[in-house]
Amino acid sequence: MNYELMIDTFPKLLGGSYITIQLVTISLFIGFCLAIGLALLRLSNNYFLNFFAKTYVFYFRGTPLLVQIFLIYYGIAQFEVVRESLAWIFFKEAYWCGILALTLNTCAYSSEIIRGGIQSVPFGQIESARSTGMSRFLLYRRIILPIAFRQALPAYGNEMILMVKATSLVSTITIMDITGIARLVIAKTFSPVEIFIAAGLIYLTINFIITRLISYCEFKLTPYLQKSE
Repeated sequence: MNYELMIDTFPKLLGGSYITIQLVTISLFIGFCLAIGLALLRLSNNYFLNFFAKTYVFYFRGTPLLVQIFLIYYGIAQFEVVRESLAWIFFKEAYWCGILALTLNTCAYSSEIIRGGIQSVPFGQIESARSTGMSRFLLYRRIILPIAFRQALPAYGNEMILMVKATSLVSTITIMDITGIARLVIAKTFSPVEIFIAAGLIYLTINFIITRLISYCEFKLTPYLQKSE
């Protein structure tokens, strides 16, 4: 085991962690916002809206993320109408294609997590809110969504961790994240074990920070845990 090589490689890999964190942050933020709307469509009584949401979730949960990345980066470029439009400014860049693929993927998973959280809200609390004359919008904003987010937080924490690991796939479309730089260094040094161990430690550190943040949020959003301290 070449420990000196691992130590020398760490600064290079940390440079890629900036791109990895960017990909995770942007895709999770946009994906979460879209997931709320998608979850509400899944709960809608409108057949067409519900069918659209079900189809979207079925496709993005049922196909590999790597296939989705390739279809967006390589597939869309096959259409001449796209290459000649303003959309090509977006789709010609591997970085934005990677973010789009990650966003669409996490949106599907997050919507199901949020939907489960909404459905777990006690019906008695909803009825109590309705009895006070709350509008549907106010009911969701002040009662349903806050409780649903607390219920869904542990599962969403797992989704965040999975997204950190999923970003390694974007290295296949030339994005120099942690894995992309690791593959580049391996091609020069022919030492895959040492380099991937170093990259794995960085991913492990990022996910450790995320788990601590999720635990802190769970603590703050659970009053009885705070009273027991």
